[in-house]
Amino acid sequence: MNPIIAPSLLSSDFANLEKEIKMLNKSQADWLHLDIMDGHFVPNITFGMPVIRAIKKVAQKPLDVHLMIEKPERYIADFKNAGADCLSVHWEACTHLHRTIHQIKDLDMLAGVAINPHTPVAFLEDIIKDVDFVVVMSVNPGFGGQRFIMNSYKRIKELVELIEKHEAEAMIEIDGGVDLDNAQLLIDSGVDILVAGNTVFGSENPMETIAKLKKMIY
Repeated sequence: MNPIIAPSLLSSDFANLEKEIKMLNKSQADWLHLDIMDGHFVPNITFGMPVIRAIKKVAQKPLDVHLMIEKPERYIADFKNAGADCLSVHWEACTHLHRTIHQIKDLDMLAGVAINPHTPVAFLEDIIKDVDFVVVMSVNPGFGGQRFIMNSYKRIKELVELIEKHEAEAMIEIDGGVDLDNAQLLIDSGVDILVAGNTVFGSENPMETIAKLKKMIY
């Protein structure tokens, strides 16, 4: 089985966004990863619903929307209406995480929970059976192009053990610093979904790079 490859549009050429999306349509990418930042939860601002709607008109693959925003529960239906197929919220940003996860699922989206590098994996124990996937941040959220945090391997191992302990079906998504050098080790560690930004869009041949990532085997 091959991993799910989700190129992050945060690293794409926004002046030629339609061209970039059409390239991903033709590639072996499985999902398109969209990072939504509000300038409060993380020290950066990206884009919102109008841009997602524009992307949805061109994209032929599911939109994996990662909310790095405060009080995400206010906008769940808006992101669904804009075109999100998978929606992840941060554990650190949700006062009522269980309710928010089920808001997402009730709108027929895959529901994910993301955790920052400093957040203990054990904090997911009471929600792990409710989510479709867990986003392990392997960089500090807010900016693309950061160096992979090596302690992420330990956290992936802990997450695999937590999923097995509870007989949960959550997939593991890794976000940050994924490249051709560490992708196979991440897959071997238990990762199901690879988010890759600079590795894809910074390469001379993004489609070929995606194909190489896709060849990684469990």
